[in-house]
Amino acid sequence: MTVERALPTPEAHDLIQLTRELVAKEVAPRAAADEAAGRFPREVFATLGAAGLLGLPYPEEYGGAAQPQEVYLQVVEELAAGWLAVGLGTSVHTLSCFPLAAYGSEEQKAGLLPGMLGGDLLGAYCLSEPQSGSDAAALTTRAVPGPDGYTVDGVKAWITHGGVADFYLLMARTGEPGARGVSCLYVPAGAEGLSSGTPEHKMGMRSSPTAQVRFDGVRLPHDALVGAEGEGFRIAMAALDGGRLGIAACAVGVAQAALDAASAYARERRQFGSRIVDFQGVSFMLADMATQVAAARALYLDAARLRDAGRPYGTRAAMAKLFATDACMKVTTDAVQVLGGYGYVEDFPVERYMREAKVLQIVEGTNQIQRLVIGRALAQERPGP
Repeated sequence: MTVERALPTPEAHDLIQLTRELVAKEVAPRAAADEAAGRFPREVFATLGAAGLLGLPYPEEYGGAAQPQEVYLQVVEELAAGWLAVGLGTSVHTLSCFPLAAYGSEEQKAGLLPGMLGGDLLGAYCLSEPQSGSDAAALTTRAVPGPDGYTVDGVKAWITHGGVADFYLLMARTGEPGARGVSCLYVPAGAEGLSSGTPEHKMGMRSSPTAQVRFDGVRLPHDALVGAEGEGFRIAMAALDGGRLGIAACAVGVAQAALDAASAYARERRQFGSRIVDFQGVSFMLADMATQVAAARALYLDAARLRDAGRPYGTRAAMAKLFATDACMKVTTDAVQVLGGYGYVEDFPVERYMREAKVLQIVEGTNQIQRLVIGRALAQERPGP
């Protein structure tokens, strides 16, 4: 089913149409085979960059498209519906560009952003570590300042695009324990002492490499620092607020794809002389799935519009990530049930959607962390949106 979208401008309609054409020609046809083989589609990201889809929310002067979050996120949703590895990869790359775009110097922006936004450079975001995931402020990777710059030692874990990225936005400790001692650094992939581990063998998203990234005496110049020393944790949290909306959009895309597959199957499959879509048990299940998808889409778009208006949106982003990813897990599970035995085999895509859905409840802050964020906002005297 083609999703009817309320878009703010004719240009936004053109972007969605372009995205749908690219998904139909370049993305969806190869998803199943590449996932089965664990192939990373680097050339797809180059195609998206050439089409202008990797820099949508960033300024035109640096190669972006200056599109509102409301539009950018719907592009991500369309990409994820075709192939989650591409939709989530686009979201992670956009997240990796945020620290430099929002906090970088003019020299950094002019020198690096055009390649990042044009697709020549693919990014990764390095915050989590083997012993600090949800407790990100406890990170131990250290960047020791010296007369010539910084020397970095440590290990980052669960890094999307680890080992294939062209640059890494690194959160490392430059000062005291806790959040105030963290700084943000730009690390090119060719830096001496930088290496990656064997990609994790994952339940889903096998085309998207997830690996440890190791820093063994990596030397960085002073101008690798993004923002001020000690500002890294604030940068990281600001980036994650936006990243959570990207994950919510990905979840809606996967859920929509699962709903479409289940609905199409139910209209064709006949049992006891009738289409199974005409049985109340199946039609009610599909109705609930469609309602969850629509509600999740409305919630992430509401948060995006708050961000576009310059209003606080962090709590609403946590709500969107929580609801959309839980809904995606439920919708994809129900899609497998609608297809019955066929839903459990790789001949049909819903088994892949179900496996992929699970990771969305974990990345960019687990859904338990989202509940913590929302609960803390409710505990305040005047909680934000």
